Amino acid sequence: MIAGTGADTQVQETRAVPVTAHGAGGLRIDKVGALIAALALLALVFEPFVTFRANRIVSGKGLGLTDIFTAGQAWAFLAVLATGVLFALLRSRPALRFVVGVVLLLTLCLLLGLVPAHLVTADNPLARVSPAGGFWILFFAFSVLVTDAIAKLSFGPVQHLLALALAAAAIAAILSSGLWSGLSVMLEYANHADTFWLEAARHIELVTGSVAAAVLVGVPLGVACAKWSALRAVALPVLNIVQTIPSIAMYGLMMVPLGLLAARFPLLDALGIRGIGVAPAGIALFLYSLLPVAASVVVGFAQLARESVEAAVAMGMTPRQRLFAIELPLALPVILTGVRIVLVQNIGLATVAALIGGGGFGTFVFQGLGQAATDLVLLGAVPTIALGLAAAIVFNAVTELAKRRH
Repeated sequence: MIAGTGADTQVQETRAVPVTAHGAGGLRIDKVGALIAALALLALVFEPFVTFRANRIVSGKGLGLTDIFTAGQAWAFLAVLATGVLFALLRSRPALRFVVGVVLLLTLCLLLGLVPAHLVTADNPLARVSPAGGFWILFFAFSVLVTDAIAKLSFGPVQHLLALALAAAAIAAILSSGLWSGLSVMLEYANHADTFWLEAARHIELVTGSVAAAVLVGVPLGVACAKWSALRAVALPVLNIVQTIPSIAMYGLMMVPLGLLAARFPLLDALGIRGIGVAPAGIALFLYSLLPVAASVVVGFAQLARESVEAAVAMGMTPRQRLFAIELPLALPVILTGVRIVLVQNIGLATVAALIGGGGFGTFVFQGLGQAATDLVLLGAVPTIALGLAAAIVFNAVTELAKRRH
């Protein structure tokens, strides 16, 4: 019996020891960290860090860190990055992971800024240096680390806005310091500085104008569709058909009738309403925006608690009072979600408007494609992505605040 008891105790102790959850020394592998480590390994071993070109338009050559810096410098940088990746691989506190992720991103940006000084010399002043696949993969991997830490920290809307403000301040500091002035995309900016901010303002005007018009029309339309099923059965399918038209085709469809109207009525042409330019782009974006806005209102009204509406009726509130005091405020978070979708969607679609003279960041994208200048494409694409990301974060925060209020 004593021997049997000892054997049972030994079996229980063996079962109590985790087999796969812990590694050596009780260290635990983070699942997201494993993805980050795999991406970092791909970037550091198989992908070039930058692309070096003899001039603006010739094909470039990919270079790794060991091809750019001295052996000691390159291995020191690799050791820093590898240490950060190893930290991400192991489980740790979210706050510490957030700090390490931010440090890794800043280190990566600093490292990229140091590259042109080692490659562009007086003998090849026309040479261009651009971030290559290795940099972009590492940037994505470290951004995943920061994003995962933010999710685990359960940031509220105010914290998200503060994080966005800090990120914007860091980017502004890097740009104003001149750290990236030797990169090819910044050289493209220097060549187009006189038009860049004009196109940026045009892009924002197109987006905000189309979204504002869609809200003014789409919200009343959505309310009407929520109240009358017959209207909903007709309006939403029609808007859905509009939504399926490709953006380039939509812009083309706008050109013909507006061109005819401008030729028929010179006043419209004088006001800027013609077959090319801002007018067809703005109308196309407005039509794309109607369905998400109207549909979000319908969904928001469908999710209203019956008790709230019945209580308003029992209090003697008129339909107009119920609409503005009860129904719209309660449906506001869902409506804001629809507006966020429209806003981010239009930021991307406005890029294509440059094909018909609508301006915006797409101007640089299509100029770069026509000239085979990749960095000119980046000059238009990167701000578009950053603008969409910032808009999504801001509207998510506003939506969350609206939910808490109601």
